[in-house]
Amino acid sequence: MAKALNRNLWVDYLRSALTVLVVAHHASLAYTTFARFDKVAYIRSTHAVVDKKRWIGLDIFENFNDVFFMSLMFLIGGLFLIKSIDKKGIAVFIKDRFFRLFLPFISLGTLLMLIAYFPSYYLAKENTHLIAYVKDFFVVEQWPVGPPWFIWVLFVFNILLALLHSTIRKNSRNIAHFITLLQNKPVLFFIFWWVITWLLYVPIAYNIGAGTWTGFGPFDFQLSRVLLYFGYFMLGVSIGTTNFNQQLFALTSPIIRQWWLWLLLALSAYTLLTIVEQKEILANMVKTNQLGSLSGWMIYFSIYTASCTLSSIAFLTTFRKFVQTSFSWWNSLTENAYLIYLTHYIFITSIQFLLLTYDMPAFVKFLITFIISLTLSWGLSILLRKIKVINQYL
Repeated sequence: MAKALNRNLWVDYLRSALTVLVVAHHASLAYTTFARFDKVAYIRSTHAVVDKKRWIGLDIFENFNDVFFMSLMFLIGGLFLIKSIDKKGIAVFIKDRFFRLFLPFISLGTLLMLIAYFPSYYLAKENTHLIAYVKDFFVVEQWPVGPPWFIWVLFVFNILLALLHSTIRKNSRNIAHFITLLQNKPVLFFIFWWVITWLLYVPIAYNIGAGTWTGFGPFDFQLSRVLLYFGYFMLGVSIGTTNFNQQLFALTSPIIRQWWLWLLLALSAYTLLTIVEQKEILANMVKTNQLGSLSGWMIYFSIYTASCTLSSIAFLTTFRKFVQTSFSWWNSLTENAYLIYLTHYIFITSIQFLLLTYDMPAFVKFLITFIISLTLSWGLSILLRKIKVINQYL
C-alpha cells in the first residue's frame, strides 16, 4: 500500500470499478427471470447463453446497473479529453483515438465476439461446423457487436468532440463559471443534472421504446439512449474544462461532503423504481383508469431518470471521498480495465455454457461465472500487454 500520488486516482479507480460491474452485469444475464433464448436468430435473445436456473435478485442487480452505469462510463470517458486535445492537437488526438478505440473495436472486438458467440450457435443449431458458424455469424446474426459497442460509440463521440473543440474552448470560461455556481448548491446541482437526463432520455424512449437498438453490422447502438449517452459524455467534457478536483469535486465541496446522502437517495430512488416495476403499480393504475397512459409513463420515466442521476452522483462522490490511497492490486485492475472490458465476454459465455448441465442455484452459477471470468480476463490482459504494440495503445 502506498500513498496516492495521482490526483485523479479516484477517477481511475471508479472507471475500473465500473468495468468490474460490467463483468458482473453480463455474468448475471443468463440467470434473470426475464431471460429468453431465440434459436432462430440467437442475436434476438436477451443474452448469449440462457440457463434454466433463475433468481429475481439478479433481475434487481442487473437492472440497477443498466439504469446508470453506461451513462456514467460515457461521462468519465469525456473528463480528460479537452486537455488531451489541447496537449496533442486535433490531428494527433484523432490518430490516437483511432488506434486506441476504433482499430481494437473492429479487429480484436470482432475476433473476440466470434469466439464468444460460438456457444450460442451450438445451443441454437446443435452443431460445431466452423464454416457454417462463421457464415451464420456474419449473415444471419449480422455481425454481433457484443459489449464492444461502447468502444465504437465512444470513438464517434471523440471525433465529434474534436470537431467541436474550438467552440467549446471559446465558451470554456462560461462553462466553468456555470459549473462553479453549482458546486456550493447541491440541490440545484441535482435538479440541473436530473432535468438534463430527463430531456435527453424520456422523449426519445417514450416515442420509440426504451430498449430500441439499431445499426448496421457491428455498428450497433441503443437508439433510445444515444442522446443520453452523448449528453453524459459532454457533461464529462464540460466538467473536465475545470479544475474539478479543487472545485466541483473538491473534498470540501458540499456535494462531496454529502456523499452519504447521495448514496441514500440513490438506493431510495432505485428501491422505488423496483417496487413500481415489480408490483406493476403504475400499469395497474392505468388499466383501472386511475391514471392516464401518458401520465403513467411520465411518472415512471421521472423515477427512472432520478435513479440514473442519483446513482451516477453517488458513485462519483463516494469514490472522490474515500479513494485517497493507492493499492497495488487496484492499480493493476485499473491498468488492465480496458482489456478486461474487451475480453471478458468470451469467458462469460463459455463458463455459462459449461454450467448449463449442473444443478446448482442461479446465484452460485452467477458467482462462479463472475469470479472466473474476471480472473481470466484480468490474467489474459496482463499477458497481452506484454506485447509492445498492445501495451502502447491498450
